Amino acid sequence: DVACSNHVGSILFYSEMMTKWGLLEEIEKIKKENLLIVVEGKKDKSALEQIGLKNIFVLDENGKSLLIKIEEISQRDKECIILTDFDKKGKEIYKLVKSELLQKGITLNNKLRNLLLKSHLSHIEGIFTFLKNYPK
Repeated sequence: DVACSNHVGSILFYSEMMTKWGLLEEIEKIKKENLLIVVEGKKDKSALEQIGLKNIFVLDENGKSLLIKIEEISQRDKECIILTDFDKKGKEIYKLVKSELLQKGITLNNKLRNLLLKSHLSHIEGIFTFLKNYPK
């Protein structure tokens, strides 16, 4: 039983390490390609800037409607990453923005979103602290 539990622990640790490595690798790729990242609010933008990401579009700013914001995104780039939070509100925003952008012919890059979802991060604004405290 002890050997089995150590083995399971090793597998979980390895899985966490691969997730972190994948996250860091993907973040570097996004920096290099300067991909547009769409976030919910200013705190999300600030957290992403702390990890070196720059091309960030905030949905909840300037008092414009979500549909106007989506139009602005579609005129700005042909590919983007939607990084809304993983709570109920964030998931609803993600579904709406994703649907509208796809209709406008925008390509969505979901790799970072999927890696963050696997890592159990719930709010984008916590990404800097999350990466800093992630197992090394």
